[in-house]
Amino acid sequence: MSAPSAPKNTPRVTEREARQVAEAAREQDWHKPSFAKELFLGRFRLDLIHPHPLPPADDVRRGEAFLARLREFCETRIDGALIEREARIPDEVIRGLKELGALGMKIDPKYGGLGLTQVYYNKALALVGSVSPAIGALLSAHQSIGVPQPLKLFGSQEQKDAFLPRLARTDISAFLLTEPDVGSDPARLATSAVPDGPDYVLDGVKLWTTNGVVADLLVVMARVPKSEGHKGGITAFVVEADSPGITVEHRNAFMGLRGLENGVTRFHQVRVPAANRIGPEGAGLKIALTTLNTGRLSLPAMCVGAGKWCLKIAREWSAAREQWGRPVARHEAVGAKLSFIAATTFALEAVVDLSSQMADENRNDIRIEAALAKLYGSEMGCLMADELVQIRGGRGFETADSLAARGERAVAAEQLLRDLRINRIFEGSTEIMHLMIAREAVDAHLKVAGDIIDPDKPLSAKAKAGANAAGFYARWLPRLVAGPGQLPRTYAEFNPPGHPDLSAHLRYVERSSRKLARSTFYAMSRWQGRMETKQGFLGRIVDIGAELFAMSAACVRAELLRSSDDHGREAYRLADVFCHQSRVRVEELFTRLWSNTDDLDRHLVDGILSGAYTWLEDGVVDPSGEGPWIADSTPGPSARENVHRTIG
Repeated sequence: MSAPSAPKNTPRVTEREARQVAEAAREQDWHKPSFAKELFLGRFRLDLIHPHPLPPADDVRRGEAFLARLREFCETRIDGALIEREARIPDEVIRGLKELGALGMKIDPKYGGLGLTQVYYNKALALVGSVSPAIGALLSAHQSIGVPQPLKLFGSQEQKDAFLPRLARTDISAFLLTEPDVGSDPARLATSAVPDGPDYVLDGVKLWTTNGVVADLLVVMARVPKSEGHKGGITAFVVEADSPGITVEHRNAFMGLRGLENGVTRFHQVRVPAANRIGPEGAGLKIALTTLNTGRLSLPAMCVGAGKWCLKIAREWSAAREQWGRPVARHEAVGAKLSFIAATTFALEAVVDLSSQMADENRNDIRIEAALAKLYGSEMGCLMADELVQIRGGRGFETADSLAARGERAVAAEQLLRDLRINRIFEGSTEIMHLMIAREAVDAHLKVAGDIIDPDKPLSAKAKAGANAAGFYARWLPRLVAGPGQLPRTYAEFNPPGHPDLSAHLRYVERSSRKLARSTFYAMSRWQGRMETKQGFLGRIVDIGAELFAMSAACVRAELLRSSDDHGREAYRLADVFCHQSRVRVEELFTRLWSNTDDLDRHLVDGILSGAYTWLEDGVVDPSGEGPWIADSTPGPSARENVHRTIG
């Protein structure tokens, strides 16, 4: 007999109410310039990213010194194959990371941390993630989205003094938002935090709590009911993981990241002091989203590390492996894959380093850049790993242990493919990232014309919005007709003698940026209020923007390396090849904006869900087990053993 498929206390909300919750959590204003925001509006602001920003010398010195210590630790103390076999990071490795200061990479030295910049924090994650992605995930979940970052941005001085020294050296943290019946729709969040004197009492169940199995401190999102003296709403709390009433009921197992300490955590009548509330009541989602603005950069940073390893293995293997009288790299079908991996790794590193340096400088608003980096890095990382498996052939499908057992080099290509796959889901799936970025990309339009397409707005508001929109578009639309991308000598500094001409690619980006803005405007005029349902179109708009951002970053990075005499000629070649590859993808995406199967797909889905095609499922046996699609997570005392463990 199946258990209920959803907790009984899950709020029932309409689609409109869910959108309103998400919209309220957005940062509404733009106080700083944004390269990516301007790009979507048809304005190619190269001046915002070129010359490439550089870190201060002292930050470089401290960062490089830590990377040297971390590299030695990775080479001598971490056995990635052991972690994969035993599905657990040894306690002594975690203790060693604590002693090294790796838990406090982004925490200010006055609290016992290392105070590394975002750039060097990302380089450290790429390095440690290359030997064990599970360790990279542990450190990232602890610092990118765990307790330190929200405390840094929103915590009181008392909270910082109490918790940051622990988090810098000894305590592991976890971020608890997702629930069994709540993913990307936080309006349905069911975990409650009921005020009771000087405390809040937490009840509920959290799913996929990365680090939750071993965490000492948790940042928990829970719903405070509205009452006298309490604004209510989704609120963030710092919770001691050993508090009475907390049970880690299960340690989850996945297709990849086998050493990940990820679980199911139940709260039953857990008392949390009001002093542990981060920010005001109702600010939880805003805190979570703001934390993710830079926190998302950790995933693409580890994808950069994966790309570098893919390139090394693909280069060495395709040069050693011969077929039909020559190395497989010399066969065009394989060589194209090698070229893709090299060019994409260069571009992805350019995107991550540029976004990270802008985050460190804090001159620009990088919420879209960080989201694009996460989206692009997770998608391209999976593609690079898949191409490596294909280049390796049967050996790519074989495990490292099996290869070693029969006398060959233990290359864990299949493991990398499994480990990277989660990045397209972690911290915002590709589909959700498309919608989130698209919302930011059309923000300027909605601010001037949103009331026109809002069915709930009165005619007076629509009339006022119409007048404002007319003025905005009278100024904006003519600027989309022509621009610097049509002038043959524009961006001439990117065409130095003896190097590939990158200025032509930047002119293409400028022209495509205006074309992208025109396409978005046309779609809004055509679909108006139905625009938000055109998720296929919006996804392609965002993917075009991601490619244009990557091309821009690659060109700017190549010029930086050339001007600093650091492999500049090779960097120009990599950027040139990447931009040519990217342009092919952009042209295809532009075509698919208007020539696609979106409407056909929608009609077919209607039939599939109505049962019209169940006959197509005949002829197979479903090996799935019994049970509900979504486990019952109704609040109450736990009936399971607590599998939480503390690493001393």
